[in-house]
Amino acid sequence: MSGEFRTAADFRLGCVGGRAALNHGGRWVDLAELTGDAGLVDVNVALSRVDTVRRAWLECDRRDDLPVVTGAVSACVPEPRQVFAVGLNYREHAAEAGLPAPVAPMVFTKFPSCITAPGSTVRLSGPKVDWEVELVVVIGAGGRDLKPADAWDAVAALTVGQDVSDREVQLRDTPPQFSLGKSFAGYGPLAPVAVGLDAFADVDDVGLWCSVDGELRQQGRTSDLFFSVPELVASLSAVCELLPGDLIFTGTPAGVGAASGQYLTSGSVLVSGADEIGEFEIGFA
Repeated sequence: MSGEFRTAADFRLGCVGGRAALNHGGRWVDLAELTGDAGLVDVNVALSRVDTVRRAWLECDRRDDLPVVTGAVSACVPEPRQVFAVGLNYREHAAEAGLPAPVAPMVFTKFPSCITAPGSTVRLSGPKVDWEVELVVVIGAGGRDLKPADAWDAVAALTVGQDVSDREVQLRDTPPQFSLGKSFAGYGPLAPVAVGLDAFADVDDVGLWCSVDGELRQQGRTSDLFFSVPELVASLSAVCELLPGDLIFTGTPAGVGAASGQYLTSGSVLVSGADEIGEFEIGFA
């Protein structure tokens, strides 16, 4: 029995050995076995039934015979159906790029095949591959035509990821295109856990950071966003139905490599982190 105070919505969900799992006290607990519901082996199914996940999280505190699962730790949402991303969404990042404030969210897609696990080694696609640490929204209930006031109800959890970007591919034509340069294999690494909203002191003001080879390169807070998470959810759902397990990369703070002309090289180690979610690293070859 844990002595920690927990709420139903501060769960830590991931995927281990291909199975949805809760990270409880440093152990991975098999969600399907814990609940006796075989359908909950799939992370996206679990996110579609987030109230069940919340109840299971509290059940972990009441049981000593937890069904621990072992195996490779995947990205917390290894197979999202849709991955949205937002460019130029931090005031400080717009300033370093010398660009005006956007009048609406600058949305592009990262294709789902770019998602990779923490601890991966990613092959560089060229000489100008950049880092972009981002808070990532994990959709739960989802829906269409959501209002900003209701948007958090559609969100299951938050995680942290990297919008790794090949700047040559992204900017090689006029106008530039974003999606392909940001969707090479491994260019969407995610933390091992998606964390329930109650874990955060303020879901609209989450700190995040990024270091490259031990040097802090990015540090910001989501209170610096031009378009908040509720505004992004409302804007996207006005066009696309948001589905359980969908991801929204919400933008990156100042400190990207392109601003200084420095890029990732073979052997680089990238560490990304956010409040309450923790840190993860990936390497490059």
